[in-house]
Amino acid sequence: MANDLKGSLLARHVKEIKLKKRMRVSELIDSMKEMGGFSGQNLVNGIDIARRMLDDKDSYNFLSFPADIISTGMRGMIADSVKYFDAIMTTCGTIDHDLARAYGGKYSIGSFEADDSRLHQMSIYRLGNIFIESKEYGEAVEKHFNKIMNDIYSSKDYKKEYSPSELLREFGKRIKDRSSILRQAYLNDVPIFNPGIVDGAFGTQLVLFSQDHDFKLNLIRDELALSNIAFDNKVTGALMVGGGISKHHVIWWNQFKGGLDYAVYITTASQYDGSLSGARLTEAVSWGKVKEKAKYVTIDGDATIIMPIMFSALGLV
Repeated sequence: MANDLKGSLLARHVKEIKLKKRMRVSELIDSMKEMGGFSGQNLVNGIDIARRMLDDKDSYNFLSFPADIISTGMRGMIADSVKYFDAIMTTCGTIDHDLARAYGGKYSIGSFEADDSRLHQMSIYRLGNIFIESKEYGEAVEKHFNKIMNDIYSSKDYKKEYSPSELLREFGKRIKDRSSILRQAYLNDVPIFNPGIVDGAFGTQLVLFSQDHDFKLNLIRDELALSNIAFDNKVTGALMVGGGISKHHVIWWNQFKGGLDYAVYITTASQYDGSLSGARLTEAVSWGKVKEKAKYVTIDGDATIIMPIMFSALGLV
């Protein structure tokens, strides 16, 4: 028995990567499959699990991500990938950035080491190494929110009460930018769940709008929809980028069906502070949020590096 165990542990041998000129991303990933390269090996495994998940016609699949990456050039790539998933889980800031940029908002490449006091004096916000002039964000969200929300309010189909996913669908219906996540979700009938929808500029505008309009936001309706998804689908999967409410809402509702069957998680956070962002998927197994026999992997790395490689290898275009 000991020899059999030892043999199985040593069965896969490390192989050298062979690079070629003008190598395709898919070819590079294939060459990395036996390299045993720390996080690189987890990336390869994650691509394999994500491919199995997306190929499984019985699997209801979530894509979850936080807002920060939508301030980068990855917004269009994510919008293009919406049609490959059954539901999106994200945060309020995603709606802010998507709405601002759908109408020509200009974001700039900046620096992590910028003088933030000086930026504040110039009305420039810093998001990591992205610079955003204040008028391109808060003012723009307010302007475009009010234009669209008033159109919804005056339409013959206005309902007075919306869940976040229903309201975001109405916004996607009226946005014309095909690089918009909201627009692509509408065109492909993919619901966007946003449990923290009041935590940002869009949410603040909802609060202000409700003060002098007959409008209510029903958060519970989306929770019931997520409950139905969990109980109606025997097989579920998720590609989760970053932690916080977007990750937790996916794994929380899936625990009621016994856990996710497929799970890929991309993070840069450390697990040693007990945070959800740092928690590896093995921790979710202990809660029943990921099945013990699920296909799952945690990939340590920056999503702006990992995701373009992963989506290219998966052909999500």
